[in-house]
Amino acid sequence: MKRSREKAASELFAALYPRLAGWCRRLVDDDETAHEIASEAFTRLWARWTSVAEPHGFLYVTAANLVRDHWRKLERERKAMHRATAEAAVRPRYDQAPETDPSVRLLVRSLPERLRVPILLHYYADMPIREVSALTGRKEGTVKADLHAARELLRAHLRRSLDHTP
Repeated sequence: MKRSREKAASELFAALYPRLAGWCRRLVDDDETAHEIASEAFTRLWARWTSVAEPHGFLYVTAANLVRDHWRKLERERKAMHRATAEAAVRPRYDQAPETDPSVRLLVRSLPERLRVPILLHYYADMPIREVSALTGRKEGTVKADLHAARELLRAHLRRSLDHTP
């Protein structure tokens, strides 16, 4: 029984792998990634070999999902690189921007994490509230309320420090 299972899997691999890898290659435009995706699809099929009724369809659906994940990863990397290069191009000097002032950074660091994360993402990473909401898993209204609460805490800390200066 085990021998026939292995033989069937081997024959399926020989028959479908080249076409599946070629199809993936056209979608991802990279040989190595295409082979990784095709191999992963076969690995997932092998793990479910006894429960998959239609291996051909399973392979292509699995490969399509892996291609989609690959595209999403590339898009996230592209956006991160764009943000990083844009941020580096417009980064102000320390003496010109209060948000880069070390004392402000220390105050931000002292905020509770619930408030610190939205501040860092919105003001330091320049993400819109919608994106902060998606990344943190919080509703937009909650993110806005957290940003407001964080600004009020920072404002209070700054007032206290200014009141104590000679």
